[in-house]
Amino acid sequence: MTAHLTRAAASTWIDRWDAQQQGFLPEREERFTALIDAVEECAGRPDPLVLDLGCGPGSLATRLLKRIPSATVVAIDADPLLLALGQTARSDHADGVRFADADLRQPGWTGALALDRHADAAVSTTALHWLPPEALAAMYAELATVLRPGGLLLNGDHLAEDGAASPTLARLCRALNERELNRKLDSRGRPGEPAGVAQADEEPETWQGWWDAVTHDPAFADLAAERRRRSQDCEHHGSPSGRLDVHVEALRAAGFAEIGTIWQHGEDRILCAVIGS
Repeated sequence: MTAHLTRAAASTWIDRWDAQQQGFLPEREERFTALIDAVEECAGRPDPLVLDLGCGPGSLATRLLKRIPSATVVAIDADPLLLALGQTARSDHADGVRFADADLRQPGWTGALALDRHADAAVSTTALHWLPPEALAAMYAELATVLRPGGLLLNGDHLAEDGAASPTLARLCRALNERELNRKLDSRGRPGEPAGVAQADEEPETWQGWWDAVTHDPAFADLAAERRRRSQDCEHHGSPSGRLDVHVEALRAAGFAEIGTIWQHGEDRILCAVIGS
């Protein structure tokens, strides 16, 4: 945490983060719900140990603990600014969530977690496409060593079909997402529509707009500098790790026995993998 950041301010920034995420991920809350359903169904105990990979400011961890209050969540990220927001705002969940500063791209990241038993599940939303394919494969292989037999990996993200192998499926998934997003935008209203209909200037903040704003807040000066030093603001769009087959192949090589999509809206899906015994 930073001495300049209050809990109220951190909560405000996280609310703003959630709003901008929801703006371009219309099914975000539905995805969260389905993912937590899967954890609850397969945890095998009332107090599961869950790893949140690329946790950001803890949006998923907070929702998971509200549903499964006896769970323990180890929330993992390498972004010092997002970790500070999560640690400051989520202090009321101190018994249920522990934030860990660890880089999933670096071998040995599980050693920083100080786990006292194997995890029942690992979850992630809209984060793992940041990893280059080689780092993604190594991360999944290391994750397999800390999951119990039958433990789950649940990755909610936009994962596209391979356009070369399945061009029609790839086009359909992309089109379904675009149509759903356009419907959400239409429901907010367009310029020139009657009074009482939301106007264009009320459209959600963009991802880049949120980052521009938070890094210019004086309370985050040191954290923003550390974030730049760690190269956490690198470009990630268009990464090969945004393809479904890249994840499936890496999970299979890591020893996961069952791999498949358990929830889907176009390209937006929850990919589930079960570690073998």
